[in-house]
Amino acid sequence: MTDTATKYDDLKPIIGRDKDMILAEENPFEAMMERFDHAAKLLNLDPGLYKVLRNPEKQIIVSVPILRDSGEVEVYTGYRVLYNTSRGPAKGGIRFDLNVTLEEVKALAAWMTWKCALVNIPFGGSKGGVVCDPTTMSMGELERVTRRYTSSIIEVLGPDSDVPAPDVNTNERVMAWIMDTYSMHKRHTVTAVVTGKPVEMGGSLGRREATGRGCMIVTREALATLGMSLKGARIAVQGFGNVGSIAAALMAQAGAIIVAASDKSTALHNPKGLDVEDLIKWVKERRQLAGYTKAQTIPHEQVLTVDCDVLIPAATENVITRKNAPHIKAKIICEGANGPTSAAADKILEDKGVFVIPDILANAGGVTVSYFEWVQDRGGYFWDEETVNRRLEAILVRSFSEVMAMAAKHKVANRIASYIVASSPWIGWRRCIGCAECMPDALSRGRRRWPAHEEQRVAGGL
Repeated sequence: MTDTATKYDDLKPIIGRDKDMILAEENPFEAMMERFDHAAKLLNLDPGLYKVLRNPEKQIIVSVPILRDSGEVEVYTGYRVLYNTSRGPAKGGIRFDLNVTLEEVKALAAWMTWKCALVNIPFGGSKGGVVCDPTTMSMGELERVTRRYTSSIIEVLGPDSDVPAPDVNTNERVMAWIMDTYSMHKRHTVTAVVTGKPVEMGGSLGRREATGRGCMIVTREALATLGMSLKGARIAVQGFGNVGSIAAALMAQAGAIIVAASDKSTALHNPKGLDVEDLIKWVKERRQLAGYTKAQTIPHEQVLTVDCDVLIPAATENVITRKNAPHIKAKIICEGANGPTSAAADKILEDKGVFVIPDILANAGGVTVSYFEWVQDRGGYFWDEETVNRRLEAILVRSFSEVMAMAAKHKVANRIASYIVASSPWIGWRRCIGCAECMPDALSRGRRRWPAHEEQRVAGGL
């Protein structure tokens, strides 16, 4: 047995832990890390580096007290997790939702870490959220929650440390409030502290459409891999928010037929094709799909199993499980949401021969154009939308090709191949920096001198 194999055997108790929780599909972080574990085995990842990458750097819990319009004081709970900043500032969205938990935020921060590494942009991963119901709050209350939450985590925020972005139930206006609050504390305007903000305040053209456009690009590449085309392809979209609606619109423009769409309020089906532009207009006026009469209403769960060529789950985590995976008819699944497929469902889909475009590739368009926005803010020079879209497409097409090559090389599913590609940068860092124990601190501080214990290791020829 080789030394590497012997070292890796020591990881088995770590990798094997919480399997019951994973299979129960209840813990998003452990379900996500189960896929990383598989990639780590194939890479013979250094044990120390493995431990570093399996644990978040910072987990912050704050109380967010605000004065409601009624005059009552309400206290909400907020989270911010910085998973890894070895490759650059942490990058990740902020969501306002009643279902936000620390485990969910930790999983989303880890996904952001792998996503940035996969498309090779110089960010680490983070995520944040406040446990609240924004649908019951006035605009003034939302602003007070946003500004108080920002003030509570302001020590970790900054263009060189942690850069938030919109997520579930947050938007350009929320990002503008965060930027304004941070700038007030710094006594000067800092546009690069957030991305996804209004163009008038330093936002990037193409940012709002970026995640949906990315889904369209990688779906087009996947269809081509299977000898198919977007033109005439039948698409079902679960989640008709920003990502789902834009992906549907762009695919329809390319000739695809959108046969089903859903949001929290209802699910719609028309095998001959939905009028996507009409749906978007309806939602813009009424904020939901409910009440739309130009299509058949079906149960929500049927959107996932409708007869189609491509299924785009673009809502929340764990919607494709071991219960419904056997009934999915799509040839391709493009994961517009983070973690929509459980670990147990992965195996079922693989056995069925479904071509899965994993979340860390499928929805990487958003963070890629967020990176473009951050670059433009820091340089003070802004690009036209054609340049943004062209550069986004180049990065995603390249990343898709790398994942396909890795899947063929190791004979693994696309998701595992994505994690292998995403893990590769840290192996390079490990060779350059030294021991995994020192890696995050040395990289984040730009250290050039070896730590004392590492100098002893190098001096000893180890």
